Amino acid sequence: DIAIKYGYDSADSFSRAFYSMHGILPSEARGGNKKLKAYPKMTFQLSITGGCEMNYRIVKKESFRLVGFKKRVPIIFEGVNPEIAKMTELLTPEIIKQLKDISNIEPTGIISASTNFSEGRMGEKGGLDHYIGVATSMDEVAGFNVLEVDAGTWAVFESIGPFPETLQNVWGRIYSEWFPSSVYEAVEGPEILWNESPDTDNPRYRSEIWIPVKKKAC
Repeated sequence: DIAIKYGYDSADSFSRAFYSMHGILPSEARGGNKKLKAYPKMTFQLSITGGCEMNYRIVKKESFRLVGFKKRVPIIFEGVNPEIAKMTELLTPEIIKQLKDISNIEPTGIISASTNFSEGRMGEKGGLDHYIGVATSMDEVAGFNVLEVDAGTWAVFESIGPFPETLQNVWGRIYSEWFPSSVYEAVEGPEILWNESPDTDNPRYRSEIWIPVKKKAC
């Protein structure tokens, strides 16, 4: 008996439920050519991310200056940002020497930084202020743009692999995996990128991403 099979006390209770759902009686449905409603079996899918290690360290820094060139550029998640690539053309050998001479704070050497992001950042919309220069405590920086950076705590992430794919992957994982499971949260300030060398063809190209953070409130 179909009614008993599907947990109904009687044929009448099954018929009432059937009519309420389909608008016809079970006996009418047997005749064929009748429209019935179907509800596919409900299933659940578990998506697991993470599992790959992320090398990072926490660094406390005094205030410093980021000195160099500044430009408003569009936000681009994948591939080379052409506007940022154009900025690197400003780094002539003479300019590089001039900047390195005042680089006296970690991360040392030529660095880049992104700040003042548009609200549509996570949707790859809008722009950001991009800097290319050095970190310094010196005051004599005539002729360059200057970004004053407050003292604070930084989370420093290591990226080793083909450029720029590995770097962009690490950057994405910082926000999708590390921050949600960390005791730290991002705070307003520049996100700094340090590259070990200009040889971007190196399959083990090494970079560091510096992000200003603070401990989450309990």
